[in-house]
Amino acid sequence: MYFLVYCAMRVMGKREIGKLSMFDLVVSIMLAEMAAFVIEDIDKPLSYGIAPMLTLIIVQIGMAFIGLKSRRLRLIIDGKPTVLISKGVLHRDEMRKQRYNLDDLLQQLREQNVDSIGEVDFAILETTGKLTVFPKDENTSNDSNSSGSDLEDSSSSKSKTGKNQIDGFPNIKYEGLPLPLIMDGKVQDQNLEIIQKTRFWLKNQIQHNGILDFKDVFICSIDHNGKIYVSPKDDKK
Repeated sequence: MYFLVYCAMRVMGKREIGKLSMFDLVVSIMLAEMAAFVIEDIDKPLSYGIAPMLTLIIVQIGMAFIGLKSRRLRLIIDGKPTVLISKGVLHRDEMRKQRYNLDDLLQQLREQNVDSIGEVDFAILETTGKLTVFPKDENTSNDSNSSGSDLEDSSSSKSKTGKNQIDGFPNIKYEGLPLPLIMDGKVQDQNLEIIQKTRFWLKNQIQHNGILDFKDVFICSIDHNGKIYVSPKDDKK
């Protein structure tokens, strides 16, 4: 049973060990309970534990493969990250929904060498329970006056890694976390509304990177500096 549980964790992937989502935690607990059920009673045949364990492993692997294709299923199983602090503002309603108290927040901030909430620009509670913190940039305010001209000068440049500057970025009123514009070939229209752009504009951006259609894009995102990152799908792989 020890070797069976070990092999099960290996087959399910390193994601089980690296981070445990709610679904991963339930699977791990059930595997342990099934193994203990057979070990405690040696009179019962091993098939009483092996059969349900193999069934659970197949279900978990199947859900994982389906989740690779369906972002909606991933959100149902793992949930969505929650923004607790944005632009230095603490969202108490979101903390209440997650039953996440202020002591938990301060503790995780201290673990990342952040002394005060005022030093945080963004804080995101991941689905694994880990708090991702983006501290405030002290140089942002000093460089804000000259950022517009710098962005215009670099708007026509592109890098080989798939990043390029947005055309007319000074007209976009957007400052914050990187926003996904296309995920798994699907356009995120709500994020386009945030940056006040259309699908026509987005198609021009991906065409600059040699991609003709939205469905051929694996991920396309924009950061607060106006840089576009595009990663195409590779069907051959």
